[in-house]
Amino acid sequence: MKTAYINAAFFTMDQKNQIFNNGLMIIENEMIIYIGSFQNQLVEEAENIVDLKGKWVMPGLVNTHSHIVMTLLRGIGDDMLLKPWLETRIWPLEAQFTTEIAQVSTELGMLEMLKSGTTSFSDMFNPKGIDADAVMEKIGETGIRGAFSYTIFSLGTEKEQQAHLLEAERFAKKYKTSANGRLTTMVAPHSPYACTTEALLESVRIAKENELMIHIHVSETDYEIADIQQRYGHRPVEYLRRLGIFDSPTVMAHGVVLNEEEREILKAYDVRVAHNPISNLKLGSGVADIVRLLDHGIKVGIATDGVASNNNFDMFEEMRTAALLQKGMYKDATKLPAKTTLSLATRVGAEAIGMNSTGSLEQGKQADFITIYPYDKEHLQPLSEAASHLLYAANGRDVCDVYINGQLIVKDRSCLTIDEEKVIYETNRLQAKLKR
Repeated sequence: MKTAYINAAFFTMDQKNQIFNNGLMIIENEMIIYIGSFQNQLVEEAENIVDLKGKWVMPGLVNTHSHIVMTLLRGIGDDMLLKPWLETRIWPLEAQFTTEIAQVSTELGMLEMLKSGTTSFSDMFNPKGIDADAVMEKIGETGIRGAFSYTIFSLGTEKEQQAHLLEAERFAKKYKTSANGRLTTMVAPHSPYACTTEALLESVRIAKENELMIHIHVSETDYEIADIQQRYGHRPVEYLRRLGIFDSPTVMAHGVVLNEEEREILKAYDVRVAHNPISNLKLGSGVADIVRLLDHGIKVGIATDGVASNNNFDMFEEMRTAALLQKGMYKDATKLPAKTTLSLATRVGAEAIGMNSTGSLEQGKQADFITIYPYDKEHLQPLSEAASHLLYAANGRDVCDVYINGQLIVKDRSCLTIDEEKVIYETNRLQAKLKR
């Protein structure tokens, strides 16, 4: 069935960054088959017509690095540096998670992502003590698109580490394609500091044998650089390159501490960077030089990280912070302009995590899009400057409707696939059980 969406301003975020005021978008079989100026003949051929009543329409946002199973830990461990934050707060609390806690925490994260306009995500989760299959099933029910990846750690005895790797490989094989193609997974060694060399080499093998991407934290802090150099005689990027990590398509979360030689390596191996500006600021890790990465032709996506270090999944806030940081760091207002930044949170972000079928409104792409109703929002006035407002003024609470594969997932700020009241109740009930 063809559905025509009319009476809206369409921001395509394609290579040309086209805007179609009072435009037209037609969807058939979950795909966009037309996007452009209004044509009455095409509307007449559609079986279904949706009047968007003057809304702004843009591609769904793409969150390239998150930790949704940790959503229930929001606000715990504030004002701490990364290493003690992980070792004394986050990991001990995650060790108490049950499958029920993980499912509710995940559902809360999905709810927040969807209602703030994220339609695709890439995530790493700690599987300790939980039924990972049950969590993946819960994600599938929400209707979102994404990659949910089993994090590989090197903890416990050698036998326990081996069992962990076997389970990670099972999960990777089972969920390479899931939820009718909406969900996938990656091979996700946590980091060079939390994995042994043997675990990283196993990650390389699993990724190659199953033709999967790799998702890993790299070069997040000065401490990490010094630690890995002391342990292995190389900085993290070179160490991972020598192990073959970058021989598979790789998403590198953070990349805060990089030198010129490392940027050249990332470019040569087509390593993509998931930029988490607010989390990096809050944890005192620093500010990644995104301008220089882009100048090298490296794909950069915007990301929130987990809400325990952010503390929300609002990608509008994240991309605005990313743009302002680069302008301030360079003392140059021309750096990371609005069109570029918006593309990193949509089309380029989708490409970075291997989801090339989404991220922009153009013929042949999946119908993943969001709407904003600006007329009753003073911060989105004047209407004539909408292209600016999407970056510099809008926020996740402005999102009205969310469509994924052409299916309405959020309608008038109400999520149709998640029981919002139940999730919020269960979040607070279960969080109270954690011993701190």
